[in-house]
Amino acid sequence: MSTQLSDYDYDLPEELIASSPLEKRSSSRLLVLDRKTNTISHKHFSDILDFLTVGDALFVNNTKVIPARIKAKRDTGREIEVLLLREIALGEWEALVSHSGKVKQGESLVVGEDFRVTVYEETKTPGVRRVEFSEKENFWNCLNLYGKIPLPPYIKREASSKDQDTYQTVYAAERGAVAAPTAGLHFDETLLEKIKEKGIRVGEVTLHVGYGTFQPLKENHFETQSLHEEHFEISEEAAQIYNDVKQKGNKVFVCGTTTLRALESVQKKHGRIQAEKGSTSIFIYPPYSVTTADALITNFHLPQTSLLCLISAFADREQILNSYQTAIQEKYRFFSYGDAMLII
Repeated sequence: MSTQLSDYDYDLPEELIASSPLEKRSSSRLLVLDRKTNTISHKHFSDILDFLTVGDALFVNNTKVIPARIKAKRDTGREIEVLLLREIALGEWEALVSHSGKVKQGESLVVGEDFRVTVYEETKTPGVRRVEFSEKENFWNCLNLYGKIPLPPYIKREASSKDQDTYQTVYAAERGAVAAPTAGLHFDETLLEKIKEKGIRVGEVTLHVGYGTFQPLKENHFETQSLHEEHFEISEEAAQIYNDVKQKGNKVFVCGTTTLRALESVQKKHGRIQAEKGSTSIFIYPPYSVTTADALITNFHLPQTSLLCLISAFADREQILNSYQTAIQEKYRFFSYGDAMLII
């Protein structure tokens, strides 16, 4: 098993990076990797129904992406971008601030009419500032008015009003993410209803995806690498669904690396799945043994990232890289708005 970052790399033609979603979510393509037989098959995402059996469970991440990208202006007229990262209190956040070195401690920036943001000291995380907004009681309404969905940096366009819907899962409920749990973008209401009608239980967990999910790892050796921290919550109901399904010998299908990180964090801490609220910086990479998922639904991830390492722990690094090469040859669409992969 390799624990060197250089072994989790691949070359991707730029034209395969999806810059916009398909009109119908569940019509995306689905590459199916069978770990036991080491075989690959090609389906459409709506075919996921065929792999689920009565009594199984599907676990999803119900986090909701907030319009975290804000344009503000200094008194000089210079535009400053503020990217919200983590809520400290109502109207108070940790944020990335463009031209941060030139923005003074305590400087107030104009966002909109009667809506300002004051930039304070750097936090414990280098480059991240504490910011506070003038409007507290009406904060979320103001943010929805002036903020934009923070599309990933590899999508080379400005976010549009459509992205407020398409860069959001249909079951998004708990606001707090600055990036979507993208594997879930393929589900539409019709497909979810069919899944439930088949007798599949759907469990919802929350993990607020941070901006660090897009960032490549910096250290070549994983032992010296640490990940960003993300808030998560597993409810009593979700824990009950999980334990009931496993006790009956049925399978748990996990949608997304973020959902898996939440489940594995609790499993690692307690030796079982139970209700839990907290933060996790768990870094999953080979030879880590994933125990909470029988099957994993995921998108295609950027090279040299923690997410690619995670799915290489669930399957096998060579299987994953071979699957990616097959996907490239078959011209699958990659990354957030791209196609999906099912690992069984």
